[in-house]
Amino acid sequence: MKAIWNNVIIAESDDTVVVENNHYFPADSIKKEFFKDSSTHTTCPWKGQASYFSLIVDGKENPDAAWYYPEVSELAKGIKGRVAFWKGVTVEK
Repeated sequence: MKAIWNNVIIAESDDTVVVENNHYFPADSIKKEFFKDSSTHTTCPWKGQASYFSLIVDGKENPDAAWYYPEVSELAKGIKGRVAFWKGVTVEK
């Protein structure tokens, strides 16, 4: 699977986990040069507290377009160490 934003592949892996229709990519499959830490956090009742990355590709920024769970609940242990996308990021084979 490939995660693409602004016509650039920002993550690629054959080992994604799908939860709630979102592909979670292994953290080591993201191209870190396009990711910037964000101070945004949200809480999911069953997964835990999410942290976010903003994407920067070719001078364009997509704030909080990727998220991950630094600490996951027991129910969400399958996505520990993984990153998912939204806000215009397409995921395709």
